[in-house]
Amino acid sequence: MAKRISNMSQLTAALIPTMENMVSILEDRVYETLNYYLQSYYDSYSPESYRRSYDFLRSAVKVEPKRVGNKVVASVYIDYDSMDNYYNATGSEVATWANLGLHGGLDVGNNTPRVWDETIENTVENGELLKLAIKYLKSKGFSVRT
Repeated sequence: MAKRISNMSQLTAALIPTMENMVSILEDRVYETLNYYLQSYYDSYSPESYRRSYDFLRSAVKVEPKRVGNKVVASVYIDYDSMDNYYNATGSEVATWANLGLHGGLDVGNNTPRVWDETIENTVENGELLKLAIKYLKSKGFSVRT
């Protein structure tokens, strides 16, 4: 059934549920991709001199979409503050090294993924999130031209 909208406030109110659902789908894709690269990072190296705590593997966090003004925002990030079991390294250092393809700050010669950069490349930069947004909006009856 068609809704009658006569001002911007009504338009915003009508669009917010659609935007919240769409942002949730996009956030899930980024979160899944980040976890894929975290697992790939772990799979790329098998340490012989230490036992893994798996803190970094479990460090991905997503914050559910919320309305901020007339926008809907969500976050996906690596919670390096939760990584406190490392000897002579902070969680921030571990995350930075992983994004440089290093294990423990060392280049171990493997094809180690750059965890965060590859997540962004394979969601945002390659247009995947845009395609998902367009598909979602079309499924809700919006006319979208690209």
